[in-house]
Amino acid sequence: VQLQASGGGLVQAGGSLRLSCATSGLTFSANAMGWFRQAPGKEREFVAAITRGGGSTYYADSVKGRFTISRDNAKNMVYLQMNSLRPEDTAVYYCAANQVFSSESRLRVGALYKNWGQGTLVTVSS
Repeated sequence: VQLQASGGGLVQAGGSLRLSCATSGLTFSANAMGWFRQAPGKEREFVAAITRGGGSTYYADSVKGRFTISRDNAKNMVYLQMNSLRPEDTAVYYCAANQVFSSESRLRVGALYKNWGQGTLVTVSS
């Protein structure tokens, strides 16, 4: 199983980035997908999740209204559109796959995801 996150970079506050996560080696449509992030010196935190069919999405309060998670089951891809970026969004962003759980409460818990990508760095300058 491989998850490859990409799309990170340096952007000014107020700007936008779109992260992509390409997956292989798993039945993509059978997995809920999540994005998490870890800022320097901080714990990893939940950002967003999407259910297997894409019918439900969940967001951390800190990104709600600014970020949008989506998926393309035909391409085995998950995306995170990030708008109105803030310096506090600076972090390494990770995509993750969860085949077991689908409830909102569990999709917010990183420890319940089995497969993880390598991360992509997002830096937002003020």
